[in-house]
Amino acid sequence: MRDDWLRRSVKMLTRWQFTVDLAVTRLFRRSRGNIPYRLAGSCNRCGACCETPAIQVHRLLYHSDIFRRTFLRWQNVVNGFTLIEEDRGDHTFVFHCTHYDPEAKGCDSYSSRPGMCRDYPKFLLEAANPVFPDTCGFRPVSRNAKRLRDALASLDLTPEQREKLDKGLNIRDDD
Repeated sequence: MRDDWLRRSVKMLTRWQFTVDLAVTRLFRRSRGNIPYRLAGSCNRCGACCETPAIQVHRLLYHSDIFRRTFLRWQNVVNGFTLIEEDRGDHTFVFHCTHYDPEAKGCDSYSSRPGMCRDYPKFLLEAANPVFPDTCGFRPVSRNAKRLRDALASLDLTPEQREKLDKGLNIRDDD
């Protein structure tokens, strides 16, 4: 389902708002030193991020019937996301993207994709413990990875223990 000119225009306007909001938020976080991870790796076109995009929302939006319905309707009509699952625990909606073609592993509306799609996977780095799909070529690396690796080097660990800690602490840095 390709986007028509009206949908592309609406997406462009909302993308500008998204971009400004994101820039201000990240500037604030950076000024407070609150950026614990950097991004490593590269896209391997697995499509995991596109098949089932997820959006975590504020609990007010999640529990307010009118806001919730408006949000879900917007995602469906404008972005082409149809709701498939919800996680009540962390107020997350999981969608199916109607623009994603699993055969070609691509988006039929790539030029007008939403801001969250353009920002992937950077926004995942803002979580306390970022989790990427197993098939994703990207991964988070702790900003203090070198110090943590140096500290672990002095410990008597088996290779399995070291690998588990490298992954759990996000300190693997083999770019």
